[in-house]
Amino acid sequence: MPQPTAPLWSPTVIAMCVAGLAALLVGLWRARGELAAARGLEKILALWSVCLALPLAVFGATHLFDPQSLLLRVPSFMPWRPFWVLLVGCALVAAAASFAARIAVRWSALLFGIMMFAFVLMLHLPGAIRTGDRLLWTIVVRGLSFGGGAWLIAASVEPGWPPRWRRVLLGVGRAFVTLALLVFGVLHFLHPAGLPGVPLRQETPAGVPGRLALGYVTGAALLVAGVSAL
Repeated sequence: MPQPTAPLWSPTVIAMCVAGLAALLVGLWRARGELAAARGLEKILALWSVCLALPLAVFGATHLFDPQSLLLRVPSFMPWRPFWVLLVGCALVAAAASFAARIAVRWSALLFGIMMFAFVLMLHLPGAIRTGDRLLWTIVVRGLSFGGGAWLIAASVEPGWPPRWRRVLLGVGRAFVTLALLVFGVLHFLHPAGLPGVPLRQETPAGVPGRLALGYVTGAALLVAGVSAL
């Protein structure tokens, strides 16, 4: 007797696609004027809000429609663990809407950065210290760069923060983003077969031509960017 198969399009997958598509369309509509005025590579910069909003919307939908798969990541000492998964999902969707529509961006970027730093302190850093695992340390640096990048945006949008707070946001943001560029650049030279970008355990398939060269080139580009930021 044939076994029933799982549906290809689950409610979670549908929600993720709908959320991502909505963020994309709203972001493109909101950036249409800036995108039309930009020239060359500046068009990429004009899409900063879209690039931020889309992944946050997708991950937010995952939290809301598949909370059970994320419960294990909530620290055991926290009460009402399902509540925190749903709260994070709502926060991610709200941040995505803010970035896509470019409304209250300085607040959403500030709070998103705080959330990323909280994730590092509560979830990733304790495990990295306890095990010394390279993957966990990579996730620590990645989380810090996410929070730092958000604070750079919070410091750069108008209306801005007071000068003293802006200097703090810029300093912390630059430090963590530069740290990620340098660390990931070195890791690409130590593990050139890893997937280019954020160096995790997955490797570039052996059939990809010049996969080691791709890793070295990516590492070199990251190091150059990190030294330039310094």
